[in-house]
Amino acid sequence: MNIANKNGGINMGKKKIAFIGTGVMGSSIVKHLLNAEYDVTVFTRTKGKAEALITHGAEWAETAGQATATADVVLTMVGYPSDVEEVYYSADGIIENAREGMVLIDMTTSSPALAKRIAVEAEKKGISSIDAPVSGGDVGAQNGTLSIMCGGNEQTFKEVLPLLQVFGKQIVYQGEAGAGQHTKMCNQIAIATNMIGVCEAIAYGKEAGLDAETVLQSISSGAAGSWSLSNLAPRMIKGDFEPGFYVKHFLKDMNIALAEAEQMSLPLPGLQLAKEMYSELVEEGYGEKGTQVLYKQYRRT
Repeated sequence: MNIANKNGGINMGKKKIAFIGTGVMGSSIVKHLLNAEYDVTVFTRTKGKAEALITHGAEWAETAGQATATADVVLTMVGYPSDVEEVYYSADGIIENAREGMVLIDMTTSSPALAKRIAVEAEKKGISSIDAPVSGGDVGAQNGTLSIMCGGNEQTFKEVLPLLQVFGKQIVYQGEAGAGQHTKMCNQIAIATNMIGVCEAIAYGKEAGLDAETVLQSISSGAAGSWSLSNLAPRMIKGDFEPGFYVKHFLKDMNIALAEAEQMSLPLPGLQLAKEMYSELVEEGYGEKGTQVLYKQYRRT
């Protein structure tokens, strides 16, 4: 296993970067790349979401293929596996326009099987690929401290490591293609049931007449401590349910994990419960909110 920590002075030469998907997290990552003086071309389905990046110095491409054509490294961070398939396999997509010697890095949380498929088809064209889903939410993206889980060829991982260090802190090589995505599933499984615990702890404290913020001072630094408790519980208390990570995307991740677990004949009752609770929130119109909106399952008034 290879672990690398952030090293501010590293630059991956003069490599030209294409970045596909400038959402909540992608926009922050692109800013870090621009600040590190990388030449970045961006494409996203809605150009308006990229305007701030264009003002900041990014070039705009009309399609994923156009962005790919002039790049040395292509990074993608889109919503769903179907979106990954679209940007990689459409007529004017990445695979069609990629050149021998390029590196493709998909940071979308997607299916391990799709990561393996991309790796196989990229290799046929003399292209390297890495599946590199991330964890850390909007805060990690803004601060450049994302955890990045990588699968693919180990030598390729070492080559792109300086690039990943621009916006990541804990960067771990997990194994062959798909291993990064499998690791992200482990991450999401742990978060899913932990979020239930965080919500129930805050709800219990309030019902007991305690001051929730004072409760957090005690429990967030003890054995109950977690990223969700430290970063999302304060948002729950304030009624701030804006997205650092969308409910709709978290539900997608849980469905992928449950499908993979079913193939392994591995029961995951905690994950199944979390999936059902988040499904109810989507049905009620909260899919565009942050995952901390689960708290509404406990505080209906």
